[in-house]
Amino acid sequence: MKKIITLAIVSLFSASTFAQTKGFTAGLKLGTNLSQVRGNDLSFTSGNTVFNFRNNDNRAFGFVGGVFLRFGKTVFLQPEVLVSQKGGKYDLITDNGNSTKTIDFRMTNLDLPLLVGVKIGEVLRINAGPIATFNIGNDGKLGDAITEARGESAESVYKKAVFGYQAGVGFDIGQINFDVRYEGNVNDVIDVKYKNAETASKFAAKGNSFQATIGFHF
Repeated sequence: MKKIITLAIVSLFSASTFAQTKGFTAGLKLGTNLSQVRGNDLSFTSGNTVFNFRNNDNRAFGFVGGVFLRFGKTVFLQPEVLVSQKGGKYDLITDNGNSTKTIDFRMTNLDLPLLVGVKIGEVLRINAGPIATFNIGNDGKLGDAITEARGESAESVYKKAVFGYQAGVGFDIGQINFDVRYEGNVNDVIDVKYKNAETASKFAAKGNSFQATIGFHF
């Protein structure tokens, strides 16, 4: 992970040296994600108690930051390397519906968007493209809650690699950049694996998020 970040930073400053003559810019960005997961609820019985993991509509707050390159002016290609925190919320309902606990969890990801965009005038940008996300860590809250409720360990909770798309608008004011994007997933972010195949087939979810960032380009 450290090697990837170091390589990204070195590439950023090397690219900025040629920014004026080669027709591209390089920059840094930092911001926030408001994310959630949506999918099948998980319901099972342990003894005489019914457990339900249900989607919570509230979004989870997380940070995002990294580097970007932009090739072109009016029409451009913009690859990025970002460390991104995303997550979601589930309501764990137990005691036959009399007790509710919210599980607020986070994943740490390495995000690699590749955007194609069009600049309209001097300020406005429109951009969209695919994104590959690689899970590099999590806070353990969701897995622990499922394991505790179910009484058996999950083999995995989060997918290691997820593919999706981003689309949004941006604003360039001098060397300052503002971006607002929506991100959706093509495959599942959460896919709980149990020895019990029936349980595994019931608990999977995709993620989506709104992202706002501020950046500086050289």
